[in-house]
Amino acid sequence: MSTTLTDTLMTSEQSAPQLVIWGTNINMHKVKIKFQEFIKAYLIHDEQEQKNLMNEGIDIAEPYYMQKLEEMHLIEEPFFNFDCSHLKHFNVELYKQLVCYPIEVMEAFDTAVKEFYFTKFPDDELNIRVRPYNVDKVTSMRTLNPSDIDQLVTMTGMIIRLSNIIPEMAEAFFRCSVCQANCTVKLERGRILEPTVCQTCNSNHSYEIIHNRCTFFDKQLIKLQESPDEMPAGETPCTIALFARDDLVDAIQPGDRVQVTGIYRAIPLRVNPKARNMKSVYKTHIEVLHFQKQDNKRLYEVGEDIDLSKNITAERIMKLKALAKESDIYDRLACAIAPEIFENDDVKKGILLQLFGGTSSAPDKHTDNSQHNQSQSGLHTRAEVNILLCGDPGTSKSQLLQYVYRLVPRAQYTSGKGSSAVGLTAFISKDVETNQYVLQTGALVLADNGVCCIDEFDKMSDYTRAVLHEVMEQQTLSIAKSGIICKLNARTSILAAANPIDSKWAKGKTIVENIQLPHTLMSRFDLIFLILDPEDEMYDRRLATHLVSLYHVSDTIEPSLNHLEMDLLKDYIMFAKTQFKPKLTEESGRALTEAYLEMRKLGSGKGQITAYPRQLHSLIRLSEAHAKMRFSNLVEVCDVEEAKRLHREALKQSAVDPKTGRIDVGILTTGYSSEERKNREKISQTLKKIIREKGKITTLKKESLYQDLLTQSDVHIQKDHFESALRDLQEDDYLIITDQVIRILSN
Repeated sequence: MSTTLTDTLMTSEQSAPQLVIWGTNINMHKVKIKFQEFIKAYLIHDEQEQKNLMNEGIDIAEPYYMQKLEEMHLIEEPFFNFDCSHLKHFNVELYKQLVCYPIEVMEAFDTAVKEFYFTKFPDDELNIRVRPYNVDKVTSMRTLNPSDIDQLVTMTGMIIRLSNIIPEMAEAFFRCSVCQANCTVKLERGRILEPTVCQTCNSNHSYEIIHNRCTFFDKQLIKLQESPDEMPAGETPCTIALFARDDLVDAIQPGDRVQVTGIYRAIPLRVNPKARNMKSVYKTHIEVLHFQKQDNKRLYEVGEDIDLSKNITAERIMKLKALAKESDIYDRLACAIAPEIFENDDVKKGILLQLFGGTSSAPDKHTDNSQHNQSQSGLHTRAEVNILLCGDPGTSKSQLLQYVYRLVPRAQYTSGKGSSAVGLTAFISKDVETNQYVLQTGALVLADNGVCCIDEFDKMSDYTRAVLHEVMEQQTLSIAKSGIICKLNARTSILAAANPIDSKWAKGKTIVENIQLPHTLMSRFDLIFLILDPEDEMYDRRLATHLVSLYHVSDTIEPSLNHLEMDLLKDYIMFAKTQFKPKLTEESGRALTEAYLEMRKLGSGKGQITAYPRQLHSLIRLSEAHAKMRFSNLVEVCDVEEAKRLHREALKQSAVDPKTGRIDVGILTTGYSSEERKNREKISQTLKKIIREKGKITTLKKESLYQDLLTQSDVHIQKDHFESALRDLQEDDYLIITDQVIRILSN
């Protein structure tokens, strides 16, 4: 039947005028026939591609693009996407014609597919358009040159900015001001050619445009930035402008890594808008024909409208569900995170739970009581887990950050010393096209629904760190700059790494003293892991053996049999995040309550603070993430127990008072341990006693008061503790400190 169809199409057009592309001998009719032969006869030959298509349920023995036409008919999608590598394998000459003359050849392709489709399905009314992708003409935007103008190119990069939707004229409607005759002119090569003579009354320049009768289509300006992998050494990333039209508008979002196929165009610019003279330098852009997100080596991007059937087959889902029932799945998934990094099992488990995340929407966390849900509808609960890694240099903290950055689709990697507040949040710039101030988003907004990896977290300035307070708790960014007032979504997980100030972890100091981070920021991290370099010969030997095995495979080293493949990990996390929204049960709620009370009791009677409500929220998020990992919609007691264990292990490392050896969360929330707070209070009382013994005096020298304090104390008191006690007295309005003199207010 297909042979008869093609013969009929060829016979009907043999008498038609044989059009050729100007300046060439390329026959448009032959181009159309060749493309129809490609649709009718092409079979997939690549073995890996055949295997992938078989997993999707596609018959590889039948012509691939004939099945695509059937799929278009079933789902009523008017876009015929075809791989240019298939066309190159089928007909090299036709592929070269498409690359060199895409504007003319694409029109022939559109006509060919429409004739082929509507002959087969005459009752359909789809406005079919052909979309090529995967052209091997250009791989980097740096290699674009004038010889590529008006040719089909493909390149990869990251989307950094989207403009508002711009209406562009597709068909102009003119009316003669003399005889009222109408005339319509279509867009050709980006221009509307205004008619000069009226065909009815022969009046010159009598046409005027009627805007509300014209036809417009959507247009959007997109900025594409070069991928870091494609940048030459020592170069800064370059950007290129993209123009998307119709349904390609808002098809992608800032932060997406995409492969773009389009036509490289150059347009002249006027020296003066009122003059006809043009500049000698042209402005270039790419007219987009196809977008394809790059997720081959990354986890799938999870959204609310994701179509699971396009990514995971039914057989794959059965395999994932069987895998979730295994008893050691938690350990196997954790081992799949950065397998080349030695041990650090709890750190990997924490990062794994960060990838799963908790349940975000407030109504889902409650029961079916509609009145209760309605009263809580405005409540926002953070689902993202924030993790801080700190410890000795050379303990693979940065490698863990790099692994997560390469794994998660909407991930951003930045260094604390090289980041500014506007670089993390948003900055104001002037748009070249409109000369208006526009808001360009930074790393935290680009990582929305992803992970923002911040290395050298301790090297950031205080002003830069201040912007993280709202992001880490409220998941939003409030901007008020240059008349632009808005609130941006920043639903991102923070994975940060920090080194001690002395390049070596001092065991006699608290974590706040070691890394000098504000306690208001420390308390917003759900898990704080301390990664130290132990001075142990057996540990060093095992670590050295592991590192050597990465470069040399030895017969004595047994490979891990439980290691999961990356593709399986990608499918597992995507299926868990899209299909499961765990809720608390009565048993798990009681277990969480008991866990919180137990954490509070640890410091009772000792003057220590061992838990705050933020710690309870952290336990809830970790429990929900562990329930997702099990493919469960209910948070059970086993999830709470693992969350307690992981949180306790993190606290053992980060929130232990080095002097008493006990857990004190007050170190993270106030910056001081309970022992230090008691000592400061004792010093303050001693200073008050010394001042009262001196009688009715109004001024004292700071140095003399410090010497008097040392003589009355049995132990040596450090100068910074003395300064802290003086500040406490000043806050109590007992004295005023001016340079080296202390003025007494009450005695």
